[in-house]
Amino acid sequence: MAPFFERFKFYSTLPNLGNIMVYCSKCAEKLPENAYFCLKCGTRTRNGVTAGISPPWNWEKQLEQTLSTVVKEMEKAVESVRKSINKSNQKISVSCSSCGEKNLGSAKYCYKCGSELK
Repeated sequence: MAPFFERFKFYSTLPNLGNIMVYCSKCAEKLPENAYFCLKCGTRTRNGVTAGISPPWNWEKQLEQTLSTVVKEMEKAVESVRKSINKSNQKISVSCSSCGEKNLGSAKYCYKCGSELK
């Protein structure tokens, strides 16, 4: 947010605002009748919508939201793969030729006797 003095500068450069009779639908700030955006919160007014004025694009906020969504989706994908790998490792078992103990399919050595699994 801009420092107070910069915001004051902005207000001092506004054209004649006329009678203030309109209110912002988001924050209830009093607005000039011809305002396209709220002076306090930046919400586009009915006049702005009617005139087809596009709100400024906040790329930083959009980027943050997009990256947040990507991170959440990546976490879901990693967890899904992790579960899938764990399930497949648990389903496949290899019996040790030395002691007969069943080991996970991904094991290279028997967990009970230490013999190499073939």
